Parts: sequence; C-alpha cells; structure tokens
Amino acid sequence: MLFSEKILSVEPSITLELNAKAIELSKKGYDIVKLTAGEPDFSTPTEIIEAAYEAMKNGKTKYTDSKGIIELREKIVEYVEKRTNLKYGTDEVVVTNGGKQSLYNILLAMINPGDEIMVLDPSWVSYEAQIKMVGGVPVHVPLDEEEGFLPTESKLNRYYSPKTKAILINSPNNPTGVVYPKETLEIIANFAKDKEIFVISDEVYELLIYEGNHISIATIEDMKERTIIVNAFSKTWAMTGWRIGYCLGPKKLMKQIAKIQSHSTSNVNTPTQYAAIKAFDVDVYYMFKKFKDRRDYVASRLEKMNLKFLKPKGAFYYFINISEFGIEDSEFSKKLLDEAMLAVVPGSGFYKKGYIRISFATSDENLEKALDRLEKFVKNLREKK
Repeated sequence: MLFSEKILSVEPSITLELNAKAIELSKKGYDIVKLTAGEPDFSTPTEIIEAAYEAMKNGKTKYTDSKGIIELREKIVEYVEKRTNLKYGTDEVVVTNGGKQSLYNILLAMINPGDEIMVLDPSWVSYEAQIKMVGGVPVHVPLDEEEGFLPTESKLNRYYSPKTKAILINSPNNPTGVVYPKETLEIIANFAKDKEIFVISDEVYELLIYEGNHISIATIEDMKERTIIVNAFSKTWAMTGWRIGYCLGPKKLMKQIAKIQSHSTSNVNTPTQYAAIKAFDVDVYYMFKKFKDRRDYVASRLEKMNLKFLKPKGAFYYFINISEFGIEDSEFSKKLLDEAMLAVVPGSGFYKKGYIRISFATSDENLEKALDRLEKFVKNLREKK
C-alpha cells in the first residue's frame, strides 16, 4: 500500500502515545500515576453541560455556518475586546473543532510547498507535524534555559530565511510554563514587521497565568493585521473532549479558513457551540486557584529534590532539567515508568533533549504520590553515580 510521504514524515504525538501506554499498564493492574496529558482533571462545569442539553432539546442539532453560529462569534468578539481592547468583526472569527483544527486550517490556508514556519523550541509536539502535513518546512529555533526559554533578536535573525512565511509562538508556553513579557513580544513583533512575515499566536493557556498578566502580541502597534490568534475552551473550562476552539485574524484569511472547514468538517458540533457561549459566563476561578496551589506545591517538592527547573508562570507544566543524570531523557522516562510506575514526557518530544515534562493538572493525591516516586527514583540514581 502506498502512503503519503508527508504523513510518513510525521511522528505520532509522544504525549498521547505515552499516555496510552500508561493507560494500558493501568488496565493490566499496575498502579500507574500519569503526569503526561495536558488535560484538567476537573469535570466540565454543570452550567455548560446544561446549556448543551437545552440546545439539543430546542432543536439546535442541525448544520450551522461553517464559521460558527453568529451568537458565539459575537460572544468571542466581545470577550477578546474586553481582554485586549482589540476590535474584531464577526467575519474575522472562525469557530473550529478545537485549537488544533484552528492551527491546521491556518497553516493550510497560508502555506505553499517549501514555505518555512519558525517554531520556538521547546515546542508543542503538534506544531512540526501540522506544518509538515500541509507541505511546509518547520524551522526549529532552539531556546536556552539560561535565557528563560525566551527568544532573542539575534537568534530570530539567525534562523530567518527568504522562505520564512510566519513565526509560531505560544505564551503561556507548553511545555515550559514560560509567559512572554512585553519586551520579548516587542522583539518578535519588530522582527515580524521588519521581515514582513506573520505571527501565529497560540494563546490557549491565556487565562492560566499565576504571575503577571497575559499580553497578546496582536495588541502591539501594527501587529493586529499580521497576527493570527489561536484559542480554545479546552484548558480554562475543562472542555477538552468537547473539541471547540477558534481563531481570529485578517478577514481575507478567515474567509479561506471557513472555506477549508466547509469542505472538511462542515461546522463544529452544534450543541457544543451553544455550550461554549455559556462558558464565557461561568466562573472557573476555583480551577485556577487549585492549579496555582498545585504549582506551588510541586515547586517546593522539586526544590527539596535539588532538581533544576524554571518555576512556571502559566499553563500547568513543569519542564525539569535531568541532564545531571547522564541519561537520555527518553531512557529516563522509560526507566521512571518501568521502575517507579510514573509516566512523564521526555523533553526530546518537545525538541529539547535533557528534560522531562510533568503536568500538575491532576489530583492532589496523585501529585503527592507521583512526587514521592520521583524523589525516590532520583535519590537512587544519584546513589548509583
């Protein structure tokens, strides 16, 4: 059987792959603690579930505009203006099947074969895959822990080429939890304007910030027209399985994205769209507070283990430096799962070797158990050195 070379060039998602392995071991009776998948452990708020149920009872089960129902797009525009003071029209918004489809549609609409997209590493696993799937070329820009995993002007210039079409940024960041300060965003903005390229800004963790505030690069002068924002309901409102997100950007681009969607998935699940409208009015501060408490707890435990890490200012991950042990991160993760029954993600899956990512989007009980196991595992490794 012949397969697409583009698809064969793409690796499966390592986060989902390891999570699946951990689930399989759990089903076999092993006491596995999973810190792999980036998924809130909270249930979707009842008000959101009821809104979907009411929509179904009221016959809201038919096709909708491929851009999304007007009521939801109006709500998104209102929400974005309230947070950023940026005014978008409803024809500059497309509702998608999760943030992933937003990103894929944007890339598909923008990229011609051979176009380059700059990706700042460590980076989310799906960025490279999606760029390759639409015929683009991912250009990995390695960021350093010593510089706070923040890009510099010299580094951006070093990886730019005449084929560069856009730079893809993610703040708050997965996997590092880094939040880009205004100074960094201005460096990226000036670079994009100087090179006349676009910025794709993944802002799905925008409401999960524990220190400082979220700043969208679209708010910087002359950047709205060259920025495409990706967002979703998955993380903030614990709606990962509902598969609903959205993108905002120039009207001409959104028109092409709506066209792509009309020929691929038609529209987002209709009741889900009505649930998303309700989400904007639901208070989820209790989730945020719990995530912040967990972040602080994990920091205190990792400090006692004398592990090297940057305390995350956003999202719900720790990116831990394990280079001191002289073991490849993939081997470290495998041994951790086999010997300590603890599942984590190796940093190489995010294009940064020598690290592991753990998620604190899990129960307090699981976190305590996981960190006890990690502490014992680390202690044993050090004693063997």
